[in-house]
Amino acid sequence: MLHSDPTTEDRREIWTAETARQVFDLPLMDLLFRAQTVHRRHFDPNRVQLSRLLSIKTGGCPEDCSYCSQSSRHASGLSASKLLEVERVLAEARRARDAGATRYCMGAAWRSPKDRDMPQILAMVEGVKALGMETCMTLGMLDRHQSRQLAEAGLDYYNHNIDTSEAYYGNVITTRSFADRLDTLEQVRQAGIKVCSGGILGLGEGTQDRVDMLVTLANLSEPPESVPVNMLIPVEGTPLQDAAPVDPIDFVRMIATARIMMPHSHVRLSAGRTAMSDEMQAMCFFAGANSIFVGDTLLTKDNPGEEADLRLFAKLGIQPMQVHEHHPEAVTPRDPAIPVLR
Repeated sequence: MLHSDPTTEDRREIWTAETARQVFDLPLMDLLFRAQTVHRRHFDPNRVQLSRLLSIKTGGCPEDCSYCSQSSRHASGLSASKLLEVERVLAEARRARDAGATRYCMGAAWRSPKDRDMPQILAMVEGVKALGMETCMTLGMLDRHQSRQLAEAGLDYYNHNIDTSEAYYGNVITTRSFADRLDTLEQVRQAGIKVCSGGILGLGEGTQDRVDMLVTLANLSEPPESVPVNMLIPVEGTPLQDAAPVDPIDFVRMIATARIMMPHSHVRLSAGRTAMSDEMQAMCFFAGANSIFVGDTLLTKDNPGEEADLRLFAKLGIQPMQVHEHHPEAVTPRDPAIPVLR
């Protein structure tokens, strides 16, 4: 029996590995009901945030993340590219906005950005903000000065995933410590930028590792405002190219547990949706997922196209969120001028 019920009160819950595991292990129907109850308290259950992700600098990363095609240490066949020009990024952002995306995420395959690249990065943030979109960047590790620069440019979110549990982390990455990741998240938080941080299922971790990852995120000084949950897409040439697939019900359990543990966060279905059936995605939405990436690619990996998402949303009666939409009481009637995934 649980010692406390975080779904009954809007208070900050400090989670332990034991209490979180008790939630994860609930009978599935009880878990889903509980997650949906929490979800409806904080979000409109029939609205999903649409984000678009662009690789602004691809390949050549010196890190050894076992899952990543962009690591220079792996024979994935991906060539390194230079940082994109600002106008190219803004042109892509305009197309994403006109197709219905409200958040624009930009990712660079770096260990950390160099000072010479910061003016270009800051111009991208300012330009996307001027288009009326929420902005997100993922650039690797940041120091205090870089975090403040991004905050002054108006960056809304910074993505830096912890990937897995602290105990399992060394089996996946050796070139950057778990503490390094937490330090970047704290630098971002101290600068006043919202945090986007989650992890990847299918790295060979156990169930407790998955739960412990959520415990770490939920117990940060403030839980991340955005929690991406990725399902590994095995990439040929990486150490995890032969990784076993994730059980769909286990994945749904993770979404539901994340929703219960972090009730105010956007929980995002991220990488791996190409391997998910419509029914699995519907269960994830019921479990509390309310954000997806749209478009044909996620950095270097396949993603369901907009037409597939349009068909699924129509089946489920889901509409896109508007910019900065959060609590259901703040929802205004949908503007018919806002496109639904063209």
